[in-house]
Amino acid sequence: MGLVALELERAGISTVALQLLHAAVAEVRPPRSLWVPFRDGCALGAPDDRRYRRAVLEAAFAMLEDAGLTAPALRDLCTRD
Repeated sequence: MGLVALELERAGISTVALQLLHAAVAEVRPPRSLWVPFRDGCALGAPDDRRYRRAVLEAAFAMLEDAGLTAPALRDLCTRD
């Protein structure tokens, strides 16, 4: 996903990658990444936890709105403000 994010950003489309592995961010360096502490296939968390899934999306959208972020930016969902 990080490489796709880089190409979309070059085309002028803002992205936030939900990352399951910190190592992937260090290797690819997408412009904006939100690390989430979930297992593979569940980047938004448990399917039946709508409130928490919404919090993940809100954290990702907040990264898009933060003009102070410098690429590549990585935030951890667990330590977000």
